[in-house]
Amino acid sequence: MLAATVALVLTSCVKSRNYYEFDEGYWLSRERGEVVYSDLSCSYYVVETYYGFNIVHTYAGYKPFEGAMVYGNFSSRGTRDMYNRSAGYVFTGTVTDYWLTYSEAQDALDYYCPLGGKGVTRVFKKSTIRETK
Repeated sequence: MLAATVALVLTSCVKSRNYYEFDEGYWLSRERGEVVYSDLSCSYYVVETYYGFNIVHTYAGYKPFEGAMVYGNFSSRGTRDMYNRSAGYVFTGTVTDYWLTYSEAQDALDYYCPLGGKGVTRVFKKSTIRETK
């Protein structure tokens, strides 16, 4: 009986993130980017930062919309939390490619989410990142 009680208590413990008490100043001190490409049919999206274009893979299906201002570490590969300031939401994504040129980002996105047909290209939203460092 004691073992069952202990097992029930330990399996019901869950670490949760309380986003209502997070420090926005921390997130605003991270690297800032703007989502310049997001498509419902592709699980990857493109974030432009001051250093270039970054390809991010969605985690758990959440993907910010084009134009969203996001903060986090986009300058290395890996899975991490990011902050969508436009929506006021912390989410998780995986940076697969970083510091790419426009054409390199196009090629990487074509590799991850091929478009049908020859001559079909994606156009990224014009970002304001490089204008306002």
